[in-house]
Amino acid sequence: MEYTIENEYLKLTVTTWGAQVKSVVRKSDGVEHIWQADKAVWGYHAPILFPHAGKVVDGTIEAKGGSYASGQHGFARLMEHELVAMTEDTIVMELRSNDETLAKFPYEFNLVSTFTLENDTLHHTMTVENWDEEEMPFGIGYHPAFTLPFDDKHEATDYELRFSEMESPLCVNCLPTGLVQDNHYWLGSNIKSIPIDEHLFDNDSHCMVNIKSKTLGIYEKGTGRAVVCNIEEFPYCLIWSKPGMPKFVCIEPWHSLPSPEGGSKNWNEKPAAAVLNPGESWSTTLSTSFVR
Repeated sequence: MEYTIENEYLKLTVTTWGAQVKSVVRKSDGVEHIWQADKAVWGYHAPILFPHAGKVVDGTIEAKGGSYASGQHGFARLMEHELVAMTEDTIVMELRSNDETLAKFPYEFNLVSTFTLENDTLHHTMTVENWDEEEMPFGIGYHPAFTLPFDDKHEATDYELRFSEMESPLCVNCLPTGLVQDNHYWLGSNIKSIPIDEHLFDNDSHCMVNIKSKTLGIYEKGTGRAVVCNIEEFPYCLIWSKPGMPKFVCIEPWHSLPSPEGGSKNWNEKPAAAVLNPGESWSTTLSTSFVR
């Protein structure tokens, strides 16, 4: 199912499949900013990553005396979520633990996704509630894909990724297995922008770990049009697209990383975004502005 809300600036559509933002249209010019999930390129819009971001060792979680298969980015992006509330400016969806989730992740939980429009900004809050009788470690992250170009008068090279502060981004290397390696690299030194071109993602994503900036955005050169994400509360921020000239670019603020190469499968030993005691909850918000 899909649900739509709108205000003076934006029209937002969210799908219950994965609690994904499916569409954000800026009303002033009719631009669709969310990638429309062309399966020939990449079949998602804006997946949420839970109960882990990235891969785990051998695709396996060991917890509570059992072993559980777990694919890249967990399972929340691949499941139907339930609409629980909707107002003029807000959509709320939940994914509650059930027999299907317990077969992959042996914890009772509730994952709440709240989407709110405020002027030209979309706030997406994810709240994790531990309904289990034991401590629950988890990882979490966002993975929105923004379409390029914004219109047929431009091409991908007319855009750049722009930080709000001068940066020297140190990146975690996850090649070739998708797990964190010992060697890291610098994406640039003393830069405020990253040009978008056909070679930026030749080697997959760039996972930046030392970002000081409050925001990272995709800016159209010369016009000021932009999609700008507030990343200040996140310890990690990835940028990603398919190799070649990008048809979209993902800005991915994460609170946790993939498992390290050669690391433990034990879930309690994997670095987590948070560890919740029974009855506790934890929230994070990605705010994205669609600027004119």
